[in-house]
Amino acid sequence: MNNLPVVLKAMWTTMRPYLLFVSAITGIAGMAMTTTITPLLLIVVFVASFFAYGFGQALTDCFQTDTDAISAPYRPLVAGTVSRTPILTMSITGLFLCVLVFTAANSWNLALGALSGFGLATYTPFKRRWWGGPWYNAWIVAVLCFMAYLAASTGTSLRFPPSFFPMLGSVFFGYANFVLSGYFKDINADARTGYNTLPVVFGRRIASFASDGLAISFVVAATWTTLTALGGSSFRSGHLLALVFGVPGLYHVIAGQVLLHRNRDDADAFRPIQHVLQSYVLVLSALTVVLRPEWFAFIAAHYGLFTIVLARRPEAEQI
Repeated sequence: MNNLPVVLKAMWTTMRPYLLFVSAITGIAGMAMTTTITPLLLIVVFVASFFAYGFGQALTDCFQTDTDAISAPYRPLVAGTVSRTPILTMSITGLFLCVLVFTAANSWNLALGALSGFGLATYTPFKRRWWGGPWYNAWIVAVLCFMAYLAASTGTSLRFPPSFFPMLGSVFFGYANFVLSGYFKDINADARTGYNTLPVVFGRRIASFASDGLAISFVVAATWTTLTALGGSSFRSGHLLALVFGVPGLYHVIAGQVLLHRNRDDADAFRPIQHVLQSYVLVLSALTVVLRPEWFAFIAAHYGLFTIVLARRPEAEQI
């Protein structure tokens, strides 16, 4: 069962390749807040950011096989195609290597990496409480943005640009909404396995309104980031390229919230979740281009590949 090809394939599926772009754009957005990064460092930190989500997802999956067995039986850990030990070992090793890359670029990241690892290891108990899951998961992703910024910065002193805190707010609220909307597809499974998420405890209607609050906060933080970034530099025609991502990003924000309010069953929840996911990637892409217009082609290629991989996910109803 645990021969190497089987394990590697199972690990790749468990990492959710279509979601690796979430951590990638988070890291890119962090790096965009500094002007000192070299092309080589950009690539290295991008790769570490890209795989960080997958290793983290694999780690948390090792402790959530009860609900996955009901809502996502195709996943290798619950399908029985691989045991937990190799997945756990590879996820911890992978996360360690990612933190090592960030730390090599900036020593402050050692402490932040350890903090993120602790957060991932303790996420499951917070998911079982209606008030805990989204914000607890979101701060871990916000720390990744922070780490990427530090990795791209020169020197060891902590100096934050004006766009730093609104950007972290964008990451926090945008990802928290993705987490909360993701709970809509697992309501029945979570209720049966003791995960008292907000939709389980209060129902879809109340959870939809809570999601609205996160979505509004996401848009406000993104707008604040944009105004702060443009206020600190002269306007260039390249800044208009951000609209290529920003306009569809706003559409997906609205579409996701509308469909969440219309959602009535787990099987159909992937439709609003997909919009929320798209809004996160698109809005952060827009913010990156506002800060670094010269990265437009890179961001466009990243988003294009994201849409292809997302469309090829193994189960259409799982995101």
